[in-house]
Amino acid sequence: MCGIIGYIGKKQVAPILIAGLRRLEYRGYDSAGICVLENNNLETIKKRGHIAELEQELNSREVLGTIGIAHTRWATHGEPNETNAHPHYDCTGNISIIHNGIIENFQSLKKLLESEGHKFVSETDSEVLAHLIEKFYSSDIESAVIKALKQVEGTFGLAVLCKNEEKIIVARRGSPLIIGVGEDEVFVASDASAILEYTKKVIYLKDNELAILSRDNYEIKNLDGVVSDFEIQEIKWSLDEIEKVGFKHFMLKEIFEQPRSIENTLRGRINGGKIKLSLNFNPKSINRIIITACGTSWHSALIGKYLIEKIAKIPVEVDYASEFRYRDPIIRSDDLFVVISQSGETADTLAALRQATVCETLGIVNVVGSTISREVKSGIYLHAGPEIGVASTKAFTCQVTAIILLALYIRQELGMDIDQRLVEEFIAIPEKIKIILDKSEKIKELSYNFTDAKNFLYLGRGVNFPVALEGALKLKEISYIHAEGYPAAEMKHGPIALIDENMFVVFIVNKGEIFEKVVSNMQEVKARGGKIICITDCPEEEMIKKLSSFIITVPETHEELSPLINVIPLQLMSYFVADAKGINVDKPRNLAKSVTVE
Repeated sequence: MCGIIGYIGKKQVAPILIAGLRRLEYRGYDSAGICVLENNNLETIKKRGHIAELEQELNSREVLGTIGIAHTRWATHGEPNETNAHPHYDCTGNISIIHNGIIENFQSLKKLLESEGHKFVSETDSEVLAHLIEKFYSSDIESAVIKALKQVEGTFGLAVLCKNEEKIIVARRGSPLIIGVGEDEVFVASDASAILEYTKKVIYLKDNELAILSRDNYEIKNLDGVVSDFEIQEIKWSLDEIEKVGFKHFMLKEIFEQPRSIENTLRGRINGGKIKLSLNFNPKSINRIIITACGTSWHSALIGKYLIEKIAKIPVEVDYASEFRYRDPIIRSDDLFVVISQSGETADTLAALRQATVCETLGIVNVVGSTISREVKSGIYLHAGPEIGVASTKAFTCQVTAIILLALYIRQELGMDIDQRLVEEFIAIPEKIKIILDKSEKIKELSYNFTDAKNFLYLGRGVNFPVALEGALKLKEISYIHAEGYPAAEMKHGPIALIDENMFVVFIVNKGEIFEKVVSNMQEVKARGGKIICITDCPEEEMIKKLSSFIITVPETHEELSPLINVIPLQLMSYFVADAKGINVDKPRNLAKSVTVE
């Protein structure tokens, strides 16, 4: 949630901040603002809406300076408007802050500060930080920030300017921040994409760390003021990977990148029919696997349950991370606790991980250096490259790829033979996805039939039930069409009441032992006038042709691998429906890419 960027150096800061905000806009786009320090003066500009609104305002004014901070907001406390937009000031106008996270005790802090004469102008919890720092400030902004943060309960990615000091103070707890190291310049950002144009050398701040950035130096301390050790890492992404390079939207680009991203996830991990994973636990000591995740990652976790139990014969439980942390879960020392997160910063998933103190832990993440990747005992990086589109596509298929690798690895380490036909099909998946992508224009034309739809059902069985959930999620989050996913047989237990001639129903139908069962469910929908869209590897089947209003053909593959194939046309269909409706696919309303607050 929210995007933070700051710069201190010798260059004019406003263009750097605006360019960074554009790259961070997928993290939040309710409002945006910048604050620039020049000649002991803080100049702030804030606008409601997308970054373009702020940029237009800046073009009409001359804002000069070489030190500044900027923020793009995803609203939590307070409606999206200019008053609630960041940066926020203290009463004196000497201190300016930008903040990502939630201050859980802001009400009590605000009451205390108001009793001391502080005047608040916004509805945000973040403004409390500016006034709290003011309370402790005399002549040293670093000391004031440390004292203020010791009073804070909650999460923060924080950047602070004081008009009397040429430095930026940044701090982190639970909300990601990185320091970018350049030549005679230093950056801070919530995401590497914002600074990749200027430097690939970064430091990932840890929780409860503070950094003091000056024009040609930086220092990292803990919140007791003790200097911390750190490591400078190099970002492996290229600038091209965070550009659209000819595609209309990042989401479409990332859908088309899936053959390559899956190849990258597989690279070096299958060799001579053997699975090669560097994991720090012995599968023979694991009696149960618990997987927690949120959103799309939760759907990949559900697929993981089907596949790990079928392939590795180990029982698997799947939990929403947001629910797991608020019950009294039983975690045993012989469990393997798996967390899945594209960003590696998802707040609820991270909180769930921190409950698993007695067992082995494994993270499936995309972002190298992320908090989850640092806190788990073992990990599988996706190597999918940056995913900018808010609606996850390539991260999902790479997560499923990683889960299949994990299932095969555990089976192998337990001494069971691996089906080499499955391995061969696994390696062939990228080429089969290309076959579907080559049909994208036909899927686009078909999708125009659905732009006026009000409701969709997505139905699948077995390992493709979670694919139905994922297809429904993609449609509703970017096209704003109500959609629900169900196991096909569960339709009779309620959803069938909704079916009439205006209801579109997506069926995922593959050859196999449950083919006849799914066809029977299709007949029930057809009898009630529903319009059937069939995703299938057997379009020649007479009943498929008879019952379907629309057919999308996918290549045949091994049942365990079918989610990787079947989800592609669902992603494309969702994209083309949303684009035909004129929706900004990369920035769907009310959503942000990385959910780093509860």
